[in-house]
Amino acid sequence: MGKTAYKRLLGSQSFRQRLLLATLSSTPILIEDIRADETWPGLRNHEISLLRLFETVCDDCHVEINETGTKLKYKPGTIIGGRQHRAHDCGLSRSIGYFLEPLIVLCLFAKQPLTIRLKGITNDSKDPSVDTFKSTALPILKRFGVPSEGLELKIESRGLPPNGGGEVILSLPVVQSLSAVSWIDEGFVKKIRGTTFSTRVSVQFENSMIKATRGIVNPLVSDVHIFSDHRSGPQAGNSPGYGISLVAETTSGCFISADTAVSHARDDDTSSLADDAKRDLMPPEDIGVGTANALLGEIAQSGVVDSTHQGLLFLLCALCPQDVSKVRVGKLSQHGVETLRNIRDFLNLKFIIKPEPNSQSVFLKCVGYGMKNLSRKVS
Repeated sequence: MGKTAYKRLLGSQSFRQRLLLATLSSTPILIEDIRADETWPGLRNHEISLLRLFETVCDDCHVEINETGTKLKYKPGTIIGGRQHRAHDCGLSRSIGYFLEPLIVLCLFAKQPLTIRLKGITNDSKDPSVDTFKSTALPILKRFGVPSEGLELKIESRGLPPNGGGEVILSLPVVQSLSAVSWIDEGFVKKIRGTTFSTRVSVQFENSMIKATRGIVNPLVSDVHIFSDHRSGPQAGNSPGYGISLVAETTSGCFISADTAVSHARDDDTSSLADDAKRDLMPPEDIGVGTANALLGEIAQSGVVDSTHQGLLFLLCALCPQDVSKVRVGKLSQHGVETLRNIRDFLNLKFIIKPEPNSQSVFLKCVGYGMKNLSRKVS
């Protein structure tokens, strides 16, 4: 057995995707200078938690972190999946949404279907909410041939910053391979669905959000339903707050989303304390109006997914069989651009990008990497 050759990387950027693509491509990685020049150097709590989550669903992977946390060696193992009887604590520095995207893409290619409980923050202002994931990301998976049976995200309890207390159950089937797509028609909006939530505050907050949201979207779309999810007791988690998630479904089967959550400022994020304190005072009517306008802005960009889900879309296209996938998105987001770079670096796969001259949208085309559900292990 020869010496392991590590792909050398620098910095903390794109940590989730580096870990994901390293595992899928069986590439050992060495990441150095992780926030080496910052006041608090090294890996953050949520990044270490993500590593532990990968260790939970994989067999025989090796993680080595130096004393300061500024250097990581990661050697992937076999993706096992399976029913996990012990819940994974996602912590309080990032929400559950931070963990869901890499977890679902990884475990589509596991040996066994995944069922896992994730505990932590379900809704915040940093990451996509579990509601948006359920209403938007799961339908995107189905577009690439992931079966509906066994694909579910159940929200057991809500949890908001700073103290969390939320819990979800993710169930994910496995696939032999994904299906290449030609997905360039965004269609017309035919209906809008939404969910408001409130924890440890009056249910009247939800009524105000629904009324304000309807004032924006009802003149444009007649088929609008917004559901309430008021939680109390243990199901309300440990912090008060409220918010809304909206999704527009189009005639061509696209799901475009926007969400907002309001809660107290995080204890460990003093840099944004002033802004978070202002959000604590934001009336629920403003939350409804702001989220509705954000949704309309995403729809106006003329893409088959919203800007939040560009990264997931590109990953799925790249992991398809060696066939051509074509997609259309709005203006490329920073996360989307970083995803394309990471796909190039790990899979040696490039997308052909062609801007649409008469709109903000962009056409992308690639030949898939040919990922198959085979148990592979680095030696």
